[in-house]
Amino acid sequence: MKKLAMISAAALAAAAVAVPASASAADGVIYGTMNIPYTEFYAAEMGSSAGEVDAVTSATKNKVLRNGEGEMFEGSYNNGEDTILGVTYPVAVTQADLDALGTNNYGFTKLDAEPEAYKTVTVSGGKASFSAVQDKSPETASLGVKLSTETPWGDYLIDLTEQPEGFDTKYRGALLKTADGKAYAMRHEQNIWRGELAWSSGIKTEEPHGNKLDYKMYEGLMGSTVKEIVLITKSGYVTVKTDTYIPVKFAGSLTAENGEAGTGSTTFAAEGIPADYQKKYKAADGFTVTEGKINYTGAKPGSYQLTVSDAAGKYAPLSTSFVLETDALPVQFKDGKLVKADGASDADAENFIRNLSKVEVGEKAYNASGRGAVKIFDETGAINFDAESRDGKVFADGADGTYTLNITATGYRKPLAVQLPQEEAETTAAADQSAGETTETQAEQPAQGGGNSAGASDGKVSAPKAGDAGMGLFAALASAGVLSAALTRRKRRS
Repeated sequence: MKKLAMISAAALAAAAVAVPASASAADGVIYGTMNIPYTEFYAAEMGSSAGEVDAVTSATKNKVLRNGEGEMFEGSYNNGEDTILGVTYPVAVTQADLDALGTNNYGFTKLDAEPEAYKTVTVSGGKASFSAVQDKSPETASLGVKLSTETPWGDYLIDLTEQPEGFDTKYRGALLKTADGKAYAMRHEQNIWRGELAWSSGIKTEEPHGNKLDYKMYEGLMGSTVKEIVLITKSGYVTVKTDTYIPVKFAGSLTAENGEAGTGSTTFAAEGIPADYQKKYKAADGFTVTEGKINYTGAKPGSYQLTVSDAAGKYAPLSTSFVLETDALPVQFKDGKLVKADGASDADAENFIRNLSKVEVGEKAYNASGRGAVKIFDETGAINFDAESRDGKVFADGADGTYTLNITATGYRKPLAVQLPQEEAETTAAADQSAGETTETQAEQPAQGGGNSAGASDGKVSAPKAGDAGMGLFAALASAGVLSAALTRRKRRS
């Protein structure tokens, strides 16, 4: 595909030189690049839908400036601070029209050769107009179109899947064209992000970084059907044919209460649902849902999802999660891994490991799942003393260090507390083999939010039980400073 073998932005920049004041081509066409504000860039692309297309101001200012080759907003231009203003794109303009613009020439930079695609510039009364992209060989790509109505970046997100190797995702622009003949322009950062397209239609109006989302220009997308997604690359058009309905969103809510694992029920509430919404509920396999109630049998601890969808397909679905909890702790730490506790089944232990949510090592907490997760335990429950986070090694002294761990899993109210190394049994045996006894502790604080977080543990390892003679021997050795060193050497060598 032509769009997969494009000239690099570096080559484009290397070929670009400032137009000398004496340059003249006797009204011939000159090729170059211009910084084109979004409204002017999209005017000819949108046809009758053309209107004001706002610049994008961002609270995450360092991202706005990342518009160099290979960076996330390649091909955009900005005010040098916090606002993306539009697109830097190749143009064709006559010398006379360029002269008519004077110093207001959109930062024109001359190219030595005709680019693969460009916009034609005409000037009237000192004002420039830009054509649609002139592309001699526009392409159509067979990509998957995955629409999500649950995204932190607005109300909707389109992910273009099944992209061939080398597909250019550094879009200069993008348009959603609907069955009713309208076109909707996408802008960098707020709408165009790492090859995905997202927008607000007025329900979710702020994203996680605190940026306010412009939604007025996208309200009409709700309830429409997108027929084409037109991507504008530095080499021209790539069109994705689709038939994607954009379901209507509304300011409704779906909430569910946490419940007890095992056999039982919990409750939920659906509010703000439109009168013509034909409600269809779904939870996990084996769960039954009636209006306001979820019933289950033999359900393991963990997080579950409840969804209500519109059987008619007009409206977007709503989803929520709930946690089934237990006070049981089905694992213990032994021989370097999490294994089933006495009286627990293999399935119980596997479920705990599968639901690991957080591991505290000393005073430092690490997510065990989701974004930024650090894999301290693998799928079998084995500990990884080589685990690293972006701050460095989790276990500074590797397997030979001394650590306190609190291990939390979603659905389990009590975290498992582990002291490493586990030397108690050996200490007791050295003093009195017949009376030796250790206790692996469990942290007693219940985790808030169904096991998603946990406080520090107050659990203590029980002291070894020994006879009077044993205690006298311990005291004598301890006072001589012998016992600790001897046992430490024994541990290190074992």
